[in-house]
Amino acid sequence: MNHLVVVVPGILGSTLKDSDGMVWEVSGKAALRAVLSLGRSLQRLKLPAGIGDEHPQDGIEPVALMSDLHVIPGIWTPLKGYDRVTKRMNSLGYTVEKGNLLLFAYDWRLSNRYNGARLAREVDEKLDRLGPDAEVSFVCHSMGGLVARWCIEQCGMAERTSKLITMGTPYRGAASALEQLVNGVRKGLGPLAIDLTEFARSLPSLHQLLPEYACIEGPSGLVKTTETTLPELDTKMVEDAAAFHGALTDSFADQTYAILGGKQPTATTARIADGKVTCYRTYEGEELYGDATVPMVGAARKGLALSSNTLHRVTEQHTSLQDNAAVLDAVESFLTAKKIIPRNVTSTEPQVVVPDLVLAGEDLEVTVELKDTTPRALKVALLDENGRQVESRSPAISETMTIKFDGLAPGAYYVQVSGIATGASVVPVTSAALVMDCPVV
Repeated sequence: MNHLVVVVPGILGSTLKDSDGMVWEVSGKAALRAVLSLGRSLQRLKLPAGIGDEHPQDGIEPVALMSDLHVIPGIWTPLKGYDRVTKRMNSLGYTVEKGNLLLFAYDWRLSNRYNGARLAREVDEKLDRLGPDAEVSFVCHSMGGLVARWCIEQCGMAERTSKLITMGTPYRGAASALEQLVNGVRKGLGPLAIDLTEFARSLPSLHQLLPEYACIEGPSGLVKTTETTLPELDTKMVEDAAAFHGALTDSFADQTYAILGGKQPTATTARIADGKVTCYRTYEGEELYGDATVPMVGAARKGLALSSNTLHRVTEQHTSLQDNAAVLDAVESFLTAKKIIPRNVTSTEPQVVVPDLVLAGEDLEVTVELKDTTPRALKVALLDENGRQVESRSPAISETMTIKFDGLAPGAYYVQVSGIATGASVVPVTSAALVMDCPVV
């Protein structure tokens, strides 16, 4: 009960309403009607110029996570809802009723900075109710991972966060967002046609999905969005989106689990000509694939090799990662893994003193010192010159021990110190000794 799980959906993944009722609530059966209705209500959803990281105070507020298929054609591919993620969390004992599950709905039109700060405030309140030692783990799909990253890295939540688990998050953006914003979003649906271009270009969130990695063909190689001119787009919004990604770091990398969709044809690089963008599936001559929306080169953190064992690949498309059984199994395994470090096996290195030479009739006195670790049992064996054990002692364990062998016949012997340790291995030490007859005077 001192562990909070927060599910953060991707873009379009939260229902929206205003004082007149629901503004964005698509169901699979009513998808066409909802999209057409959206086309007629663009003036209500379009954001004012220069909105930046603020809320437009237009009365539109998030309500809940989308439960069914949802899409705005041309802006993002059709996505399944988040019922299955919620049910999996419930099966692990995380429920809204218990107060240890937060289904974070947010206004996906707005800047990820705004939503990240709002997420931090809500999580702080939830954690305070659970107790002073409570921690949070984030389970995020798509753009939700960027919201959570901002919350963790820039809003002071790192110390209270246990894990960040992402599914298809565009850590470095997606080339498809570039194509949508530059080329515009115009869709013909039966006898009606809707133009969502102005609406799409008003969204800070969609700009923050622009590729941060170099993906645009230039005279001397691939360049970034800020290193060239993007037709039709507001330069300040493009630069601000790049600054958003630039502010994100790898400070929480050790506790981040990234699940990537793979083996799907995915727009990765782009060419700009005649005011339009054309996307290609290759990156520097190689087809690296992706999840059909987020390319592989955009799905990994900056500076992380695509061969990294911290990237967990599942053959699936972006639209269904949050609904895929294998993905949810991985999420569960990451979420339930305990912060237990098995005690390392250390070495007990006994310091042994054995005289090189003793006379027959004298005791062979062996001294063993233990400086750092204490074995459970110690064995001091006396071996003949052929390695056969003559006798052995198991002394009481202390920092310094003296073991005596008496009545030894003349000859060559070996003293071998070994033992059994709890959480440690005893390094065997062998030393030679000679027993000689008393000289005749």
